[in-house]
Amino acid sequence: MTTAGTSVVTAERFARGLPYRDWLAAIEKNQARFQENYDETDLPDDDVRAIRELVARPDGPARCLALGEDWCPDVFRGLPVMAKLAEATSIELRVFFRDQNKDIMAEFMKDGEFESIPTFIFYTSDMRYLGHWIERPRKANEEMSLLRAIFEGRTREEARDDYVAFQHGPVWAGWRTETVREIRELLEKACA
Repeated sequence: MTTAGTSVVTAERFARGLPYRDWLAAIEKNQARFQENYDETDLPDDDVRAIRELVARPDGPARCLALGEDWCPDVFRGLPVMAKLAEATSIELRVFFRDQNKDIMAEFMKDGEFESIPTFIFYTSDMRYLGHWIERPRKANEEMSLLRAIFEGRTREEARDDYVAFQHGPVWAGWRTETVREIRELLEKACA
């Protein structure tokens, strides 16, 4: 990531991002999956309350820039969580297509080399960088073997029904919940 003051993300650039609903209307794939994940996301009250308190501070998170693409499962699971959280906490969310904004992505590469998405970048109201969150929660990385097992020795078509069931099951739901918890943790640390 570039140093403070040299970011390609300015207030003007942030304003060019799409509100979540406009981004959703602009995508070509997975609209139903985005909506399902939005509808199935339960925001823990204590996390929402804690983030609202941070947002109310003058130096708190006021804006979130999200990078994503419609074909990515981590995006159609994670971006709806961020959209719902932003609505519940009054964080202004703007969404950018990663592949059309490589200069932004270059500042927030996972491990300095991967263009992982979704990426959520948090700013104060005056665009002071607070922190960013990338791709999926730690819990999902730890439990990825459960997802891989669905496809082991099978074609995508053979595994399709089990994969869809997994996306509506408790593990996937737990990943959405952990996304909220990790965002809260990130913001609390940034505002400490």
